[in-house]
Amino acid sequence: MGSVKKIMAAVDFSDYSGATLKYAAMLSGALKATLVVANVLNQRDVEAIRRVEAEGVGVTVEKYIANQKRDREAVTDQLLKESNCQDLPTIRVFRVGVPWVELLEIVKDQGVDLVVMGTKGRSNIANTLFGSTAEKVFRRCSVPVLSVRGKEHEAIACSRTF
Repeated sequence: MGSVKKIMAAVDFSDYSGATLKYAAMLSGALKATLVVANVLNQRDVEAIRRVEAEGVGVTVEKYIANQKRDREAVTDQLLKESNCQDLPTIRVFRVGVPWVELLEIVKDQGVDLVVMGTKGRSNIANTLFGSTAEKVFRRCSVPVLSVRGKEHEAIACSRTF
């Protein structure tokens, strides 16, 4: 295995995202790697808004996506601030689509060497019906995937010196 130059934190802004981002940031700092923060707005949510838009309620898909992107960037800023890692070289990637498909595309597009993601996300019922995003990424990813289990890693702090 070569050197790790880019580490991707796959975050969905569930209760577990803080721990995932902190762990990825800590690794990025230790390895002097660029941190890629990846978030995917699920296409199912966009399609639901599209159906509402078609009914003429005044909501548009474009506004919804723009608002989601703005809100998610603000949450990312806050999570980076909480982990004391604002000084890390960071790339933010926001996509719309099927989460596991988009995450695998981001790995390729950004030249990611390691993925850090949580084992749990927003919904447990969807995982039962469709299979988890994490499981699909673990099975199909072309680079190593590190699993952060739950919120027990919340206390991790970023440090550039180890």
